[in-house]
Amino acid sequence: MALVSEVTDESAGRLVSPVCSHNEWDPLEEIIVGRLDGSRIPPTHPVVTCNVPPWAARLQGLAGGFRYPRLLVERAQQELDGFVALLTSLGVTVRRPDAVDHGRRFGTPDWSSRGFCNSCPRDSMLVIGDEIIETPMAWPCRYFETHSYRPILKDYFRRGARWTSAPKPQLTDDLFVGGFRVPGPDEPMRYILTEFEPVFDAADFVRAGRDLFVTRSNVTNRMGIEWLRRHLGPGYRIHEIESRCRTPMHIDTTFVPLAPGKVLVNPDYVDVDRLPEVLRSWDVLIAPEPTPIRDPLLKVTSMCGRWLSMNVLMVDEKRVIAERHHTEMLRSLERWGFEPIPCDLLHYAPFGGSFHCATLDVRRRGTLESYVD
Repeated sequence: MALVSEVTDESAGRLVSPVCSHNEWDPLEEIIVGRLDGSRIPPTHPVVTCNVPPWAARLQGLAGGFRYPRLLVERAQQELDGFVALLTSLGVTVRRPDAVDHGRRFGTPDWSSRGFCNSCPRDSMLVIGDEIIETPMAWPCRYFETHSYRPILKDYFRRGARWTSAPKPQLTDDLFVGGFRVPGPDEPMRYILTEFEPVFDAADFVRAGRDLFVTRSNVTNRMGIEWLRRHLGPGYRIHEIESRCRTPMHIDTTFVPLAPGKVLVNPDYVDVDRLPEVLRSWDVLIAPEPTPIRDPLLKVTSMCGRWLSMNVLMVDEKRVIAERHHTEMLRSLERWGFEPIPCDLLHYAPFGGSFHCATLDVRRRGTLESYVD
């Protein structure tokens, strides 16, 4: 009962939230980093396999729900440990989710599934100011993913943070287009999601103070975008970034704000001339061609496209953690006036991403401002 009174009496008004992050670049003070323990290859489902090549979908159909190969886990874990050590050396407080056995089966009255992993907190939670929003994700295997973060979320709430969960989706067949086929380069864009209910991954959004940018994707529908727009209210604006990617999923390899007035864009996915008008005064930085991945194991197992080179993490307006392998990106960041900090995380790709995906910046030192016209 003491914990309840702590947050319900008049003293609650004087609590200072440990959660406070308004954009992607203010000085980083606290962050959640994902975990690989208990990870499973995601079980096959149309919404999962629609974003991977046909051969990978067939492999997933055979191996989905099984443990990742030990070699993959060990390499990724070694790099993840180094990344956590780097953040700590930079004075950043690092929080970690609980370890979970994702091989356990769970379900609803409509379906059942095994889990995936909790490697990417960026997908399941969205930080807006002093609020953490649990997102309604479209992959059934990720339905209960935020449970591994509950000790952290409850701690933040008791200390003054706002904690919201978007409506849990039903994830019935009504949400997914039957017989979905990825559109060809000359065909109109289409998505596997219907507008049956709101769904979105937090990683389809990036923040620039009072303005958020989003890509509609195979895990985020218009209804999900509209839910967040209404939830945040008139103090925020949400702008859609058109993507030419035929298998869109997550904005952080497409459109990445790096600092006030500076955004990194993917030349394959973004038509600069069609960016939202509010960005007319911003410097648009064109991402260099990614350094090719030679490791045959990574070519077979990576869940991410070749533009994972853009998946960087800002420590502040100047310092940026970027993958050591992608030398052209490191040189470009330096040329644009940033201070790149090389780090290894190449083998995290089979588990869903890189530095931005693997983290959730909970507290950055700064205030809510508007950075666009």
